[in-house]
Amino acid sequence: MMMQFNTFSAIAMTLAVLGTAPALAQSAPPSPPPAITVTGEAQKSVAPDIAQIEAGVSNIAKTARAAAEANNVAMGKVLLELKNAGVDGKDAQTSRLSIQPQYASNRSGPSEINGYLASNLVTVRVRDVARVAGLVDTLVTAGANEIRGIGFRVADPSKLLDDVRAEAIADARRKAEVYARAAGVTLGAPLLITEDTQQGIAPMRKMVAMQSATPVAAGEETLGVNVTVSWAIKAP
Repeated sequence: MMMQFNTFSAIAMTLAVLGTAPALAQSAPPSPPPAITVTGEAQKSVAPDIAQIEAGVSNIAKTARAAAEANNVAMGKVLLELKNAGVDGKDAQTSRLSIQPQYASNRSGPSEINGYLASNLVTVRVRDVARVAGLVDTLVTAGANEIRGIGFRVADPSKLLDDVRAEAIADARRKAEVYARAAGVTLGAPLLITEDTQQGIAPMRKMVAMQSATPVAAGEETLGVNVTVSWAIKAP
């Protein structure tokens, strides 16, 4: 009876081990297919077709209320002149509104408040870049004493980027074929494609416009695409 029990136990243990073998084999991660991974690049420079101006009014008064009231009047004139110049209300948006205490320098003790600075900035979207210089002059004439900067960009870069994407893929294929020839293998179909889109917006330019016919140069904007592609290697 003892021998029979041991035989059955050995058989059971063997079956248990054999039963777990497929599970252990299935848990091992599959090996990735052989591939060549490269990055393709392409760029295109285009003239921007939209701009934005950040400008506003700042003033100092003895009290916060006086500073705010004077600022409201001045900014009202600026917004009215923008409207008279044909700027749609949806294209003018307040970007900053603040009232800050101003302190007198006092080396012998704590500084005291000697006034308040009220500031109101508005961002103006300009849908015709040829009008930027004229609108800067309009802002200054209306009383804007802060011109924080001007930025230019392409309003809808998607169609232009499609051409750049195709060029980036072609560049990736060219590089992959160079590596394939050097390694003595044949390039197959792409296994994975990832994209990094770069829209080089022209930087905001700080400026002080205190004269008519303000010179403004829109320049060009660079649209760039980087694609990383993994190409399969065909079996010999």
